[in-house]
Amino acid sequence: MTLPTAILQVICPDRPGLVSSLSGWVAANGGNIRHADHHTDAGAGLFLSRLEWEVEGFGLPREAIGPAALALAERLGGEGSLRFSDGHPRVAIFVGRQDHCLVDLLWRTRAGELPMQVPLVVSNHPDLQPLAADFGARFVHLPINAASREQVEQAQRELLSELEIDLVVLAKYMQVLSPAFLLGAPPVINIHHSFLPAFQGAQPYHRAWERGVKLIGATAHYVTEELDGGPIIEQATITVSHRDDVDDLIRKGRDTERLALARALRLHLRGQVMVYRGRTAVFS
Repeated sequence: MTLPTAILQVICPDRPGLVSSLSGWVAANGGNIRHADHHTDAGAGLFLSRLEWEVEGFGLPREAIGPAALALAERLGGEGSLRFSDGHPRVAIFVGRQDHCLVDLLWRTRAGELPMQVPLVVSNHPDLQPLAADFGARFVHLPINAASREQVEQAQRELLSELEIDLVVLAKYMQVLSPAFLLGAPPVINIHHSFLPAFQGAQPYHRAWERGVKLIGATAHYVTEELDGGPIIEQATITVSHRDDVDDLIRKGRDTERLALARALRLHLRGQVMVYRGRTAVFS
């Protein structure tokens, strides 16, 4: 049985002695470090660190670790976040009519591959209600159009608050979230059916086929106000040939979408992604 760990992320101005300060604090409290990953962005003058240590035997009670770790990050002039490996964040999945990403995420959650709970599935179409029910998730159908968007997003925000959702995943939702929604929402991860930054927007497989590309892919990224422009977490690719038509590209693309989204979600849940200056550092 794997022992629970604490995972600390710190971003602060770079200077000598930071690794020693962080690892020394863990050691001073009797912590056994499992993983220590660091990165210096010389151009930005920033130091990024991810430390993971065993909770058992640590000198602080579990409820005191977070405040103490964040106080350490503040003393270093930066920002920090802390999570525990045995936590299971509450995730809401937004979907449209396509089911392949939803099926994959729900199956991986049930199988224990993704350490999360899925109490809520939201869709602008009713088609996937039986699927959500099979996995014990509450399904809410909220049809949306230009006239109803504001009211629908308000209803979505209320659901996220009511169910204490920690993360939203857009699993082929195919709707653009407004800046107002994003402002008050938890982090949002989207899967885009293109190897960004190529073929942003709608129908990327059609445009890729027209250009005769030999490689297609999918990109999982955090959602920001810039359409398909948020920090990239994970990408997956697959080769195509002149014999493939648009339907072949779409079929192959679904495989890359499932893979990229599942990988990105696992990285996020395990605290292996750090966002700074509009980009990510991903510690594998």
